[in-house]
Amino acid sequence: MESAHFLEQRDKNTCVTEMYSEEELLPLSSLQHLVFCERQWALIHLEQQWAENELTAEGRNLHERADEGADEWRDGVRICRGVRLRSLRLGLVGRADVVEFRPTAEGPMQPYPVEYKRGHPKPDRCDEVQLCAQALCLEEMLQRPVPAGAIFYGQPRRRADVTVDAQLRRETESLALRLHELHATGETPRVPYQKKCDRCSLYSICLPKSTAEKSVKRYLARAVAAAIAGKSE
Repeated sequence: MESAHFLEQRDKNTCVTEMYSEEELLPLSSLQHLVFCERQWALIHLEQQWAENELTAEGRNLHERADEGADEWRDGVRICRGVRLRSLRLGLVGRADVVEFRPTAEGPMQPYPVEYKRGHPKPDRCDEVQLCAQALCLEEMLQRPVPAGAIFYGQPRRRADVTVDAQLRRETESLALRLHELHATGETPRVPYQKKCDRCSLYSICLPKSTAEKSVKRYLARAVAAAIAGKSE
């Protein structure tokens, strides 16, 4: 049986339009951080800050279990684990927890990425964006359409099917571009405090309430200074 990483060799023989060099590729998994909060993304990927809590530990353990084990065949479906991915068009590199290759009437097997997540489906689209990015990488590497995938959630212990439609593709491509824009600036953005900040493992590092208060004070100081300057003219 071939290794789960056969895609990497296949990718070397695939002709793609190169937009980013190998050195410019950014972690595909960081898209999820970007969707959650641009400041969180910058703290992790620019400042190399990290703090683990119960939620992140559970998520890490779930990913490790999904990646373990050999490739296998099950009911005619080839299951590959820890599949390496990249897209020179989007400038992303990473891996998929699982990629299933399902039989089709046309002959070539259909790639179907499966991402493993702890907990329940989230209110934002961070999980769907990450899965879509995996699908776009597979399309570029294999030159085959990947119209769907799934997210396995640890709490309900069942899959949620995801359609990789035009809207999700546009959103994912836009976020990949934003990822590179932020990386190019090298700056950690300031963001206002939100309720979701309370469940972030980087709360004590980010200090979102303090950051927001300082931003407001600077804004008011600039506004007052501008008003005084306007009266003196």
